[in-house]
This record gives sequence, structure tokens and C-alpha cells, in this order.
Amino acid sequence: MAGTAPPQSDPGRERRAPLAWFLAAASGASAVEIVRLTPLRGGAIQENWAIDAHFSGGSLAGDQRLVLRTAAPTGVAASLDRLQEFEVLKAAFTAGVTVPQPLFVSGDPAIFGKPFFIMRRVGGIAAAHRITRDAALEPALPAIAERLGRELARIHTIHPPNSDLAFLPAYEEVGPAPQIAGFRAYLDNHPTPRPVLEWASRWLETHLPSPSEPVLCHHDFRTGNYMLDGTTLTGILDWEFAGWGDPHEDIGWFCSKGWRFARLDREAGGISDRASFYHAYESEAGRPIDLRRVFFWEVLASVRWAIIALQQSDRYILAGERSLDLALTGRRATECELELLMLLDPSGAPNA
Repeated sequence: MAGTAPPQSDPGRERRAPLAWFLAAASGASAVEIVRLTPLRGGAIQENWAIDAHFSGGSLAGDQRLVLRTAAPTGVAASLDRLQEFEVLKAAFTAGVTVPQPLFVSGDPAIFGKPFFIMRRVGGIAAAHRITRDAALEPALPAIAERLGRELARIHTIHPPNSDLAFLPAYEEVGPAPQIAGFRAYLDNHPTPRPVLEWASRWLETHLPSPSEPVLCHHDFRTGNYMLDGTTLTGILDWEFAGWGDPHEDIGWFCSKGWRFARLDREAGGISDRASFYHAYESEAGRPIDLRRVFFWEVLASVRWAIIALQQSDRYILAGERSLDLALTGRRATECELELLMLLDPSGAPNA
């Protein structure tokens, strides 16, 4: 006798009814039918769920493609919570940054088990290994880099004080010196010695730049955190690390070698030379980029990415989260250490 096929798993089945109720109440719809609720791939620190839903009336009447963003089982201490990330996303949207439109937010765990927010779903791909390798994108990459430079300058138009972002720590609490102190504290307590990271942290301590007027920094602005639909930028993603900072911090992060993926020769995010990206940023921002400050933040970016990589693998090794991606991410710390040795080589670092 032929066996019957096992039922299709539906990871969001038990959450559909309370979520539909929430969406109806938030949008003013008389009813919401959730046609699809499935987890999306990607997002190493947060969970993202695709929602296809039909709204009967209200502000979203009709068929809608949405994303629900919530916390993963374990996380990184520096990450904002979802209610805070929603407020940052709203501020960016209001400033004219190309981001998925933020719609609703809830801190009620009865709805989805943990706090979440809802945003519109944008089309395209974010996979950095594809973007940096796709031959079809080659002619458009300089223009994409220019667009990203303008987008970053637009993010940096948001300044403190901002009442909607009052939860963000003051720049004095999160500037370079506190960050380096945080690196030191983490390394002091880590079970594996990392002498290169200790040495690079000391270099940073002795090369602190002068204080900067703070702006809103994305703090993870890089290839892999923006969405392209063909050659069109459809959204800057993943705002969980956002906070006040030196604008050169985002520039150094975007240009650091760890985020060039398949094209180490293309220093601006693995997609172009720095000139296209820098020129567009300067034109939009109306101020020049300080190359020495970028170098400092590029060194700090390699230390920071190494620490994050170790924290990600800690989630597997120490916290027990069963994820091969997290387990493998720790190896990126060694790549960062090699880059730090090359950046800080006295014969090869003209700005050191």
C-alpha cells in the first residue's frame, strides 16, 4: 500500500490568528487573511518572516507583501531591540533614505512570542556574493556605488537631539574610546587569546581622532545590507546597530576589506573604486571626506568585525544555538587579523 506523504510543515501556523488580529487592528481593516507566513533566509542576528496577506479595508486595503522582523533566539549585545530599530527605520524613512516603509510595531509577546515590527517587503536580492560576482551588474556598479554614497549622506543628515531617538546612547558613550574599551573587555574575557586584536586595539587607543559632530550612523552599511532589484536600489536593510557616530565610521566600514567579498580589489563595498562612492557622498553631504579619519575607522572596522565574528560563533559554541552559519562565522576573525597586520604595516599604511 502506498504511503501517504507527511503533512507540509507550517512554522507560522499557530501565529497566524493573533497576527491577523493585530494587523487588522493596526491598519483599521475589518479583517485580514494571512495567505503566507514563512521565515526568510538571511539575517544572522534577527529573524525575518515574509507575510502575504489580504486586507479588507483600512489603510492597507488589498493584497500586501510585508516583512515581520523579530529577534533571533540569541543575539549580540550591541543590537537595538525591535521597538528601537523601528523608530530608527522611521527616522530614516522620513529623511528620504531608501528603506522599506515601516508600518506597525508591537511589544506584546502574546501576538508573536516576542516583540516585532512590520514593514513593506521590497523586491530584489541582498546576497553580497552574488552582487559582487554578477557579470550582468558590471556596467551599473559605479552608478550603484554613487547611489549608495548619496544614500549614506542622507542618513547622516539626522542629528541629535532627536526626540524620537532619545533612547540612543549619547555619542560620548559610544564613540571610538568606549568602543575600544568594549573590545578590550570582550578579549580579556574570551577563552582564546587574540594577540593581533589586542595589538590593533592599542594602536587605535594611541591614534584617536579629534571629536566629531555626531550624526546617525547605520553602523552596518555594507554590501549585503542593501537590496537590488536588477540594477535598482530598493532598500537599505538591517538597522539594528544604528546609533550616533562619526560619519567617517560608516565610510570606513563600507570600504573595509571584510565587506568586499568576491572583489577585494574594489575598495568601495566590493563594487567600485572609492572615487565614485566618495564623490557622490561629498556632493550630497556638501562636505569633504577626511581620508585620515576614514583610515582610523577602517582599522577599527576590522577589529569590530573580528569581535562580532567571535560573538557570532560564541552563540554556537557557548550559547548552544544550533546554526552552522554562526559556527563558521568565527573564522572571519582570522581574516580580519591578517588585514590588520597589512593595514598597520609601517611600510604599507601611509596614513598610519
